[in-house]
Amino acid sequence: MTDEEVIRVAVVDDHPVFRMGMTALLTSLPAITVVGQADSAANARELLLGPSAEPMPVDVVLMDLDLGDGSGVDLTRELTRLRPEVRILVVTMHEDDDAVVASVRAGARGFLVKSATPDAVERAVRAVAAGELILSPAVAEKAMAYVLGGQRSARVPFPQLTAREREVLDLVAGGLDNTAIAARLSLSPKTVRNSVATVLAKLSLRDRSAAIVRARAEGLGGPASPE
Repeated sequence: MTDEEVIRVAVVDDHPVFRMGMTALLTSLPAITVVGQADSAANARELLLGPSAEPMPVDVVLMDLDLGDGSGVDLTRELTRLRPEVRILVVTMHEDDDAVVASVRAGARGFLVKSATPDAVERAVRAVAAGELILSPAVAEKAMAYVLGGQRSARVPFPQLTAREREVLDLVAGGLDNTAIAARLSLSPKTVRNSVATVLAKLSLRDRSAAIVRARAEGLGGPASPE
């Protein structure tokens, strides 16, 4: 088999056990080679875009959606724009996550659940490398709704957040403190505090004020209330 027939894969995931396990699996498959790994959005950009005029040759990128220092959706959009020849296969915990649909809209060629069997992983990688689109019925329906337009396909702000985290951020942007948010959502103040911290980390924001500004820019929180 010639080098041109070998599928070159990069694995982008911030969980070392999953990343190393996926790399070992792919390396064991015929005509598939792992040419690089990245544990963060920053490292992935350096690996796949880099400062050089000749970026690393790669055919398929396995892309985690939550990379700790950034969004896999944003990185997918960036790679699709700058390296349209690279095909992106999203890896996710939940196939019905809004972020999966957002990643497809950003240019991903399909998705793979992290609990997938080795056979399913191999099929998905080979299919995406061959130019096929790999979607579940649920994801395909949501993506089609977006294409057709209408109210159901409205853009979801911050797709890297869970529905609960977006709800908390919306109330933060509305000017509520943690105690008020806890009462509104029937949660404990500690749970709300942890959710806010998670939102700040996922969106790479330094504090609550920055979160309010960013959220309101995306239409959350309603009209800005006076401080």
